[in-house]
Amino acid sequence: MSTISNRIMKRTSTLALAGVILAAAAALGFSQKLEIGTNAPAGPVRLSIDNRPVERSGKFTTSFAPVVKKVAPSVVKVSTTSKVDTSMGDPSQFDDSFLRRFFGDQMPGRGFHHNAPSMRQHGVGSGVIVSEDGYILTNNHVVDGAQDLKVTLTDGREFTAKVIGRDPKTDLAVIKISAKGLPAIEVADSEKIEVGDLVLAVGNPFGIGQTVTMGMVSAKGRGNMGLDYEDFIQTDAAINPGNSGGALVDAEGRLVGINTMILSRSGGSQGIGFAIPSSMARYVMDGLVTNGHITRGYLGVYIQDISPALASEFKLKEGQGALVSDVTPKSPAEKAGLKSGDVVTEFQGKAVRDSRQLKLEVAETKPGSKVTLKVLRDGSPVTLQPVLQTLPGEEQLAKGASPSAEDNGTLNGVTVSDIDGRARQELDIPEHLHGAVVTEVEPDSAASEAGLKPGDVILEINRHPVKTADEAVRLTENPKDKKTLLRVWSKGASHYVVVDEEKAG
Repeated sequence: MSTISNRIMKRTSTLALAGVILAAAAALGFSQKLEIGTNAPAGPVRLSIDNRPVERSGKFTTSFAPVVKKVAPSVVKVSTTSKVDTSMGDPSQFDDSFLRRFFGDQMPGRGFHHNAPSMRQHGVGSGVIVSEDGYILTNNHVVDGAQDLKVTLTDGREFTAKVIGRDPKTDLAVIKISAKGLPAIEVADSEKIEVGDLVLAVGNPFGIGQTVTMGMVSAKGRGNMGLDYEDFIQTDAAINPGNSGGALVDAEGRLVGINTMILSRSGGSQGIGFAIPSSMARYVMDGLVTNGHITRGYLGVYIQDISPALASEFKLKEGQGALVSDVTPKSPAEKAGLKSGDVVTEFQGKAVRDSRQLKLEVAETKPGSKVTLKVLRDGSPVTLQPVLQTLPGEEQLAKGASPSAEDNGTLNGVTVSDIDGRARQELDIPEHLHGAVVTEVEPDSAASEAGLKPGDVILEINRHPVKTADEAVRLTENPKDKKTLLRVWSKGASHYVVVDEEKAG
């Protein structure tokens, strides 16, 4: 089935924060939805798992060579080729912004091959083999927009890879190569790591070849880096451009994280790197591989962290928990009796530190599950049991993640969202107008060639009115042919667009 997933409009990946560069390819905007491959869902990935905590005897080794020999074959180089539109100006203007994504999907100083009005752009990142039959974890920003994807193993073998699925909300992606008996890494339970544990970062910095650096877990549960779902492991192991998608392993050589971004004033490592925990990576991978998409749980609350001032006002002894500022009408939260002013202190028996943790816990719980919440209401404990729903707006339309994959629908590479209040305000959409707003169009797709752009509102598909993203999904499934007639509203006027995917490219 072809799908359109809600994704957001992208910005450049170099972010200045009070003079500090946040090196990442995070996407921000009014909606964000995962984008998935067009491959048929497969069974669960067969992982080698060891959930034992690492040994903490206090003894220090004089060499990590045995660990590196164990891990090195599992970490691969990921090479990408994509096209960049140069019709809007001089390609050199991109060198210090769009193309300087510090973790390998666009490498500083890498080659550009001009082909007006676009140019071919090459990037290098890293990936981690997690199954003997070829599944590889990497970052979404490493493979985003890639039209050609190559994986090189440490033994020199090179494979063409296909994208199984991408999740911009966590900056994770799953790719696959056709091979058997591959050196899959052993996966540990990232929940059991502790601050102070030694870790190794393995990847391909600057494309010079596989490199190993050592450090420790500096902190856990870091966030506020620009992604929707964050629970980063912070480490001082040196991470540089090209390490993105590589492995963070414990002292026994087990995967505990996927290296993703750094904070830096120079663009290089300054001892503050971040990795996505293996537990989150496993959850995302399972959804992409098994179901072809990720279904996240939905509670229906607006929540915030508790400052000392709020803790005093709400008579809280500790500043932990998630304060409910509002409850969405007809949501699972409202049906269960949750109210604004409630402080959620436990979710499914697990203490809630802050709003970000509660958001993660809810998202990773299967829709339809009855969950137990413990809240403080006016200082008194209350137990509630809402039944989670599916996160609204996760309608899927066209995938467009792998050019070689089969597709049975239309509008491939287009991502859409329902029109909410923020979208109406940002795009100046009239109140009477209904449809599905385009949030992204893949480069070189038929829709892009036809002139469809982010911010356009799809009013009709093949002369059938569209009021929601759900309807857009239905109207692009199992088409009679690959030619689609759209009526689109843009900048105050509507017009028709013909997207012919038989002539794409």
